[in-house]
Amino acid sequence: MVIVAGHIVVDPEQRDSYLAGCVSVVELARRTSGCIDFAITADLVDAGRINVFERWESQAAVEAFRGEGASDEQGAAMLAAAVAEYDVVEVRSLT
Repeated sequence: MVIVAGHIVVDPEQRDSYLAGCVSVVELARRTSGCIDFAITADLVDAGRINVFERWESQAAVEAFRGEGASDEQGAAMLAAAVAEYDVVEVRSLT
């Protein structure tokens, strides 16, 4: 399993429009083979922060979906980003 997690920073006044532009990406990802979970969400504390969380069955699934990454418009709106991929060896359920 691969987890992609982190956050991006946008102008707080642009966050809602940025997230609205991500709806189709989230919908597409969740329909994609190998996607376990996919979320791009507003941070509850920081008005300019957007949290990213993805779970994929494999690195191949991530790469098949990722394509060329963020659109030019989304890339231009990002002031900063800290997102990384993690290879998961073991999973322990907390429920």
